[in-house]
Amino acid sequence: MVDDIYSAAKVRLAPQPMTENREALATFQEHHRLIQGQWHESRFGQLVAGIKKDVVVTNQLLDRLGHVAIYGWHQLDGNPIQPLTTVHVESYVDYSHGIRLVDRWALVDGKPMLVSEVLRDVNLCELLSDEEPLEVVGYQTKSAVRPAQAP
Repeated sequence: MVDDIYSAAKVRLAPQPMTENREALATFQEHHRLIQGQWHESRFGQLVAGIKKDVVVTNQLLDRLGHVAIYGWHQLDGNPIQPLTTVHVESYVDYSHGIRLVDRWALVDGKPMLVSEVLRDVNLCELLSDEEPLEVVGYQTKSAVRPAQAP
């Protein structure tokens, strides 16, 4: 899906890799400034690619519980900087990771279908993934923990 989104994007920005202090707030801010430097107001409302690595789903996560899968950040020639990796634990973040929100529903042959069902289907999974049917189709969320009330 990431590769297809890149191919379909009307706006393709050049990746802006940074190598120092990858987890620092200042690096997030500087990276945002670099992205904005490539942005033009006329591009609002168009599909954009090249800004960040995408967080993705993959069956490789079956062997890497508590990890996150990352892929992409395509260069202008269409090649991704980041091959599929599950090296990071799920709590790790740095300036280069992005979340692309995708609707839960897709139209398959004109009929609404949950994306998770498409990904699990042996005949349809190739519409959205280059893997066999997926068992891992999302990430678990943790409930918000409220701090104990002070007496």
